[in-house]
This record gives sequence, C-alpha cells and structure tokens, in this order.
Amino acid sequence: MMKVFNLGDIVEMKKVHPCGSKDWEIIRLGADIKIKCLGCARIVMLPRVKFDSGVKKIIKENALNKEKGIAKE
Repeated sequence: MMKVFNLGDIVEMKKVHPCGSKDWEIIRLGADIKIKCLGCARIVMLPRVKFDSGVKKIIKENALNKEKGIAKE
C-alpha cells in the first residue's frame, strides 16, 4: 500500500538533518517532492521514491484537508 501525502503535512524523516531536526513540511508534490526543514527552514527537493523510503511517519496532517474531508487511503 502506497502512503498518501498532502501539501502542508508535517512528516518525520528517518535521518536527522544537520541542524538537528527530523521534522519537515511538504510544500510541493509531484514526481519530485519539495520539503522544508522545520528546524532551519532549508528547502530540499527529493525524488518521490527516495522521499517515500525516507519518511518514518506523518506527524500532523494538513488541517484544510481534514476539513474538506479528503480521505487518505
């Protein structure tokens, strides 16, 4: 089963960023995924395959997606 991510979700990555944070915000979706470090605001773009294998868990889902009733599979 493939994980479903939405813009604005906060995810925890397996590897720690050099600033010491593991938490990232998803700011762009597509074939590549752009994420922003919540510790130092660095922006990184990763291929979806690498991003999917690097995500440990979703910490916080985007509140707008919950209100609209967008279902996650």
